[in-house]
Amino acid sequence: MAALDFLVGVGQISSDVRHEFILLSDILGLSLLIDAINHPKPPSSTEGSVLGPFHTHDPPSIANGETISSDPAGEPLLVLCTVKDRDGNPIEDVKIDIWETDSSGHYDVQYAESKGADGRCVMRSDKDGKFWFKAIVPVPYPIPGDGPVGKLLGMLGRHNWRPAHLHFMFAKQGWDHLVTALYVKGDPYETSDAVFGVKESLIVEFGTVTGEEREMYGVNEGCKVLRHAFVLVGEEETDSLRDRNAREALEKLGRRVRLVEGLPVPDVD
Repeated sequence: MAALDFLVGVGQISSDVRHEFILLSDILGLSLLIDAINHPKPPSSTEGSVLGPFHTHDPPSIANGETISSDPAGEPLLVLCTVKDRDGNPIEDVKIDIWETDSSGHYDVQYAESKGADGRCVMRSDKDGKFWFKAIVPVPYPIPGDGPVGKLLGMLGRHNWRPAHLHFMFAKQGWDHLVTALYVKGDPYETSDAVFGVKESLIVEFGTVTGEEREMYGVNEGCKVLRHAFVLVGEEETDSLRDRNAREALEKLGRRVRLVEGLPVPDVD
């Protein structure tokens, strides 16, 4: 009965802007497990991470070079990225969702009197696979601890902190959907993320803009810069890898299977 009461509580505290069930899946490691099964990544491609409970479906669209955060207390950050395939070819017109907290560690939707979307946007890669924008340096923050998930973490003796990061989501027809994030190297929660989102390949270091970048992108001297290359995988390659992984896993259990529309079924022929 206690377990049912717990799940009822998870549902009751959820809302349009707070998704406690996603948070529960995250802190149990289920979100990453499902992503690893459904979206396996071959070598040299960008690994996935957790979506988290604060993604929204209506962020403002911006052009390259615009600013996503209005937080005056945040430390400015220039983000310069590319999105390519595994052969190094640029991928044009990829839809990219980006979101981060403000300098106090809160997402825009966590404020009772929100003035609209802030710290988030959607943009598209150009013909060279490039996209760039101005943000603020991300900070570590606690996931909501006032609900059932927070109480569960306390019972397990775990903290509820996430390391500093920026969220990214990539979508284009013919390419495997990618939900990922970039994590700041040296963050105190780098090795103990409450939702297990950190992967070594997703840890990044910030640099300082060069004189050429300062003039080209209109930022101040000393501004921090994040440079990163994202690598997407085609849907067909992902489907093939997922099917192979499923077949090999079941064969290790001594079960003969065949795949029907991507699902393993007993091979009794």
